[in-house]
Amino acid sequence: MKNTLIAPSVLAADFANLQRDIEMINASEADWFHIDIMDGVFVPNISFGMPVLEAIKRHATKTIDVHLMIVEPDKYISTFKKLGADILTVHIEACPHLHRTIQAIKAEGMKAGVSLNPHTSVDLLEDVINDIDMVLIMSVNPGFGGQSFIENTYAKVQKLKALIDKKGASTIIEIDGGVTNKNAAQLVEAGADVLVAGSYVFGAADPIATIADLKKITKI
Repeated sequence: MKNTLIAPSVLAADFANLQRDIEMINASEADWFHIDIMDGVFVPNISFGMPVLEAIKRHATKTIDVHLMIVEPDKYISTFKKLGADILTVHIEACPHLHRTIQAIKAEGMKAGVSLNPHTSVDLLEDVINDIDMVLIMSVNPGFGGQSFIENTYAKVQKLKALIDKKGASTIIEIDGGVTNKNAAQLVEAGADVLVAGSYVFGAADPIATIADLKKITKI
């Protein structure tokens, strides 16, 4: 039975009650904290920065999964290690020297993730898939929460899984955007290992029960 990892997206939390929401995730069946860092340049939105991540780390008791939606991510790799990131994901679209960036992340002792926007083909990862710990497939356009899930994601996950198997890589697959109980099981069947859920979790009447339900329905 597959143990799919659930990573609530803190971008959808109540920032006025951030410690409360962090402690909720600690108490839930969630596996990771997913932290979106946006710069208003790579994506048309600005999220929280270094001080907020530092505050989250003080209270979080689970893996910190940081997703950089920023230009020139190489400048900040060591900074995010110091702030407590366990996994650091960069966008292929922002990294002209992707292999070098991956190696720099690993040199800091973090797991290296690479994210693909909806229009970006998984074929671009063929030469580096064995160096990547995780591929994050965006199932919405990055920048804002609460968007509708892009249906082509299932086929994209299957194609990525086939590439991973062909290359004998140990890379895991994460999905971010529009994940709910309506598509979670199908994503896992397609090959996903980690599901990021933001507004679906934090907008629920009972977030802890919602996380538990996602864990239950993805054990296939």
